[in-house]
Amino acid sequence: MRNAILKRISKVVVKTIFISSPQKEFAAERQALKAYLQGDPLFRRFFNVFLFEDLPASDRRPDDVYLEEVDRCGIYLGLFGNDYGPEDAVGLSATEKEFDRATERAKHRLIYVRGTKAAIRHPKMQALIIKADAQLIRRRFGTLPELTAALYASLVEYLEQKGDLRTGPFDTSACPKAKLNDLSEERLRWFLRTARQERQFALAENTPMIQALEHLNLLDRGAPSHAAILLFGKAPQRFLISSEVKCMHFHDTEIRKPIPSYQIFKGTIFELVDQAVDFIMSKIARSVGTRAMGPQAPVEYELPEGAVAEAIVNAVAHRDYASKASVQAMLFSDRLEVWNPGELPPPLTPEKLRHPHASIPHNPLVADPLFLAHYIEKAGSGTLDMIGLCREAGQREPEFRQDGGQFVQTLWRPKTSPRPAQDQPKTGPRPLQDQPKGLEQRILASLISGPQSALEISKDLKQTPAAGQFKKALRNLLRQGALKYTIPAKPRSKWQRYCLSKKGQRLVADTQTINESPRKLL
Repeated sequence: MRNAILKRISKVVVKTIFISSPQKEFAAERQALKAYLQGDPLFRRFFNVFLFEDLPASDRRPDDVYLEEVDRCGIYLGLFGNDYGPEDAVGLSATEKEFDRATERAKHRLIYVRGTKAAIRHPKMQALIIKADAQLIRRRFGTLPELTAALYASLVEYLEQKGDLRTGPFDTSACPKAKLNDLSEERLRWFLRTARQERQFALAENTPMIQALEHLNLLDRGAPSHAAILLFGKAPQRFLISSEVKCMHFHDTEIRKPIPSYQIFKGTIFELVDQAVDFIMSKIARSVGTRAMGPQAPVEYELPEGAVAEAIVNAVAHRDYASKASVQAMLFSDRLEVWNPGELPPPLTPEKLRHPHASIPHNPLVADPLFLAHYIEKAGSGTLDMIGLCREAGQREPEFRQDGGQFVQTLWRPKTSPRPAQDQPKTGPRPLQDQPKGLEQRILASLISGPQSALEISKDLKQTPAAGQFKKALRNLLRQGALKYTIPAKPRSKWQRYCLSKKGQRLVADTQTINESPRKLL
């Protein structure tokens, strides 16, 4: 997974990480951290993990056992929260005694505190946190992904300080031979403008490049990191050849040469996603609705655009950039397969992706800007959104699998079939008071040919997208049920489009009937 790092490690000396916490409060986190550290191909070469609950039954005092393990460990890892834990005869919990023992034995201590509200903590736990604050730098966390990301950074720093590791994580380490002038000011400005609009990002569009890069942790000793080149490089593939995305379109269900349509896309991560999504959407069929409302029938893509975008973004954001392989998007007659080099991080499995799960980004410094630009969410909801969008479209659910060193996402194309009669929009004029007026009527008419973004609608109608009247008209139509989102789960998604609902189709048809035959209403 991190070949570039593993090639630069010195002789391995395995150390034990002793995880200390009130067991009941952090039971899930303790097991998750153990699985993470033992499953990571880098950390498992350097560390093993001690959890008191893993010990077999023994005729020994518990405090004797865990204090001896503190003596033997290389790193003491403390998780502090709200509970203090059971107290002994002198009023001390096992957690505090373990911390004191690690301090006495001069162990390398890593302390992580969950939450910020001191008022809800046990008084003795708050006192223990204050004691730790006086001795070392500790970190706060709110979720398991935040905890694992903070632990990753701390352990890499520890290995570097010990001389066991002479480079950092791939996306944080300096990109060899890359300089600041290899980054594009224009692309950075676009990102800052977009992040401010989408996520209320703190930095303004005119923030100096150095300041912006430092804020995003994209510099390594003053040099641009791999993440900086991937995100804002003038020519990212000059430094990272395999970061391109290969898109292929086949007319059959198998790979056959010659390939009918084959494109290799280059550019920043943002550009790769946009180009790949556009390629796929331009190749898939569109389902055609009724022509009862006019000469142009409304159309919808056979694969939800939001689901296609999620698959592409997942592959680009979470791939192993140390691999020589590239992301591949292959469109067959019955499915779309998106392949990316890399393996799911423990404890995730393909099956767990079908249920609510933590977000564990493979490249956190790449994932953060993608989140800020609204390309991804941080909640680990990408695969769930794909499943939901396909369900809403009445299509087969996506599939996820690990194929050796490649992670594969499959979206199934629907089989063509005539639209059921009950889905045909009803014709016949509605009362005049129910008809949309003015701008709303024009918005509905602009969507006859198919889904459009707010920007596309505004250009068609020569409106300002941010104007209050235009935004109000869209909201009214959504509230009335005349319009619907193509990505209901993400109203602010970059790929969000508006389309006519069945009610909207009827309103357009009724309006046309009224306009064409006004005398019938007299």
